[in-house]
Amino acid sequence: MRLLLVEDDRLLGRGLRTGLSQRGFAVDWTETAEDAEAALETTAYDAVVLDLGLPGMDGLTLLRRRRAARDATPILVLTARDTVDDRVAGLDAGGDDYLVKPFALAELQARLRALVRRRAGEAAPTLRSGRIELDPAARTVRLDGAPVALSGREFSVLHDLMLHAGRIVSRGQLEDAVYGWGDEVGSNAIEVHVHNLRRKLGTDAVQTVRGSGYLVPAAPKAPVAP
Repeated sequence: MRLLLVEDDRLLGRGLRTGLSQRGFAVDWTETAEDAEAALETTAYDAVVLDLGLPGMDGLTLLRRRRAARDATPILVLTARDTVDDRVAGLDAGGDDYLVKPFALAELQARLRALVRRRAGEAAPTLRSGRIELDPAARTVRLDGAPVALSGREFSVLHDLMLHAGRIVSRGQLEDAVYGWGDEVGSNAIEVHVHNLRRKLGTDAVQTVRGSGYLVPAAPKAPVAP
């Protein structure tokens, strides 16, 4: 899951980048709205954590500009402004959620997972595909109910594929979702991760769509009661 963090407080920014990275998020960090806008023009993010009190262009202006540009990336507004009017302004400008400083890192992580899950159209907190169950909060994977140990990158690849279950995800899209700025990406890194997932979860866990990318089967829909 790739995030854009927009925060001008360097101490907080470093802490958030470290804490979120340790929980499997690929985090790109900018200190200005101008740099954030440039990043959003060129990179697909799963979510944005946006501080409002930024130097130069403020966070509300960036938020309005992105929504005016039809950018639907989920945006969590992160700010020290805690009045009702401030919260209403952030939400009405296009924010999807609001968190007031100081806050618990665990709550930020949970809110981000919820934003990404809702954007993918998933109501349940766990993801399922065939015999596989993935819990994003606990960062666990089970096959037929038994735990399976995955590396951090393997988990991230599987998570992104399961968020898009039933749809083809290209290698480039997987790289964008799993790796942030400065991460070294081998030319066959995604292929290696997919190979390892098949070895651990079964050859049918991840399908290759030749020339297009990868796919995990969507879970069957529950029958509608008459």
